[in-house]
Amino acid sequence: MLGSVLLSSAYLGPVSYYRAVASSDHVCVEQYDHYHKQTYRNRCRILTGNGVMDLSVPVVNAGGKMCVKDLRVAYVENWQQVHWRAIASAYNSSPFFEYYRDDFEPFFTRKTEFLIDLNMDLMRVVMDLIGLKTEVSLSDDYLTEITSVSDLRESFSPKSSAPSPLRPYYQVFDQKFGFVPDMSVLDLLFNMGPESILYLK
Repeated sequence: MLGSVLLSSAYLGPVSYYRAVASSDHVCVEQYDHYHKQTYRNRCRILTGNGVMDLSVPVVNAGGKMCVKDLRVAYVENWQQVHWRAIASAYNSSPFFEYYRDDFEPFFTRKTEFLIDLNMDLMRVVMDLIGLKTEVSLSDDYLTEITSVSDLRESFSPKSSAPSPLRPYYQVFDQKFGFVPDMSVLDLLFNMGPESILYLK
């Protein structure tokens, strides 16, 4: 469906999110929408030996109606260490974890002030590693009249399944759980490596 899509911001978004990126010429990431709890804006899902685990980035003063672009990341608790330990534990036996770990580990030691910057920086690294050439930009204001782009801002949610079925790929714990769809794109990348782009397209 080559064309333009409008997406919400996502912290290491799910495979279905990146499938939408791979299927588009241009992606506009909405940064003027209101923050809602329990969305992919500040959470991702990984597959561990104990099953699915949600990793959430804490944000400062998320009460009321705050634009995503204004959300600051909270560092009162050492969530970065918790996230990285969980990711490393879940994927250290995957085929490509050692190959890509140095690209991601720095994000869990340095402090990024705004959530939108953290998400966009991670998105650029993911796209570069997968080999996605899709053009990405941030919205200039909240888009209400959608004409020339596909509005997928509300299409991806931890509370619901992927918009369309995802075919299985190898996962470390597939003998234990079977295929678990729509985990963070990290799951695809660490398990499939260079074949990730073929899967997404």
